[in-house]
Amino acid sequence: MIKILLCDDHAVVRMGLKMLLNNHSDLEVIGEASEGNEGIQKSLELKPNVVVMDLSMPHGKDGLSATTELKKLLPETAILILTMHDDEEYLFRAIQAGASGCILKSAPHDELLSAIRSVAAGNAYLHPSATKRLMEEYIGNAKNGNVDTFNLLSDREKEVLTLIAKGFSNKEIAEQLVISVKTVETHKGNLMEKLQMKTRPELVEIALKKGLLGYGI
Repeated sequence: MIKILLCDDHAVVRMGLKMLLNNHSDLEVIGEASEGNEGIQKSLELKPNVVVMDLSMPHGKDGLSATTELKKLLPETAILILTMHDDEEYLFRAIQAGASGCILKSAPHDELLSAIRSVAAGNAYLHPSATKRLMEEYIGNAKNGNVDTFNLLSDREKEVLTLIAKGFSNKEIAEQLVISVKTVETHKGNLMEKLQMKTRPELVEIALKKGLLGYGI
C-alpha cells in the first residue's frame, strides 16, 4: 500500500485527487494539506510514502520551499511536484529542491498513477516533454565538456553496450536479454544519440574506457 499525502491549496483539486487515488487498491490518501507548512507538519505526523505537492501555493509556504525543507526532515519520503507550469525553469528548481518527479496538472489520470507508483518505488518521474528538455540540456552541457553523457545511460542500455563491445550481433544480444531485435536496435540508437557516437567501434571504445568488460584502456 502506497500512503499518500496531498498538498494543494485548492480543496476541489484535493477532493478530486483523493477520489481518484483511493479508487485503486494499492493507493491510499492518508492526509491533506492546503499549504507547505501544513504539508510538512502532517508529513512528520503521518509519514507518507509519497507527497503530491502543488508547486504554486500563494498562501503560506510554497511547494518548492516545502519540498526543500521536507527532504531534509524526511529524506525517504518521495515528493511528486504537481504543476500547471510546463517550463524548464520550474522543472530544474523542483529537482534541485529534492523532488523525485514532476507532473503537469493537465496530465491524464493514468500518467499521474504511474508517476506516483514510480516515485514510491524509488525512481524518478518526469513528464515526457520535460524529459526531452532535460536530455537536450544535459547533452548540450556535455558538448561543452561539463558533464559525462555516460551517466545518461539506463541499466539496460549499459547491458546492451557491454554485449556490443563483446562482439555480439543484434540477434545474439536479443537472445541474451530475451528482447526483440527491434528493441536492441532502439537501445543501440539511444546509445549513439546519448553518447554522441556514430559507429560501433566508438561504442566498443567507450565500453572499454568505462570498464564494462572487466578491463579498460
